[in-house]
Amino acid sequence: MDAKKKLLIVAHAPSPNTLKLREAAEQGAHHEDIENVEVKVLAPLDAGPEDVLACDAIILGTTENLGYMSGALKDFFDRSYYPCLEKTQGLPFAYYIRAGHDGTGTNRAIESITTGLRWKQIQEPLICRGEYRDEFEDQCRELGMYVAASLDAGLV
Repeated sequence: MDAKKKLLIVAHAPSPNTLKLREAAEQGAHHEDIENVEVKVLAPLDAGPEDVLACDAIILGTTENLGYMSGALKDFFDRSYYPCLEKTQGLPFAYYIRAGHDGTGTNRAIESITTGLRWKQIQEPLICRGEYRDEFEDQCRELGMYVAASLDAGLV
């Protein structure tokens, strides 16, 4: 039997609602039909380059803070960028943003960093805009399921 593929979820969850989003992404990745994917979930301050180097795909999650990604996710990128730069090119990734406003600056920042890393975006960014709605959890669950199912099927 083939070794399980490894999906890493690195998501900042400073509030009960953002924790629900991270948990929903994890639940989607653990869908009963997905058999060959191991999921690891870490807060950005607990994740580092060794986690990225060990994964086959990554989902990032962040809040929009002053028009930018969370400081915790930025710290994760600061510590991981150079150790991963030449070793993770083509890494499949997706991300979600919990944006109280429009998420534009946050989206631009993540795109800039991941373009520099030469990671391969496999899903359009999920931007959960405005007042919190329960449907954000469904969208994050679907994102987790999509990425894990793609890994399981060998599509990424």
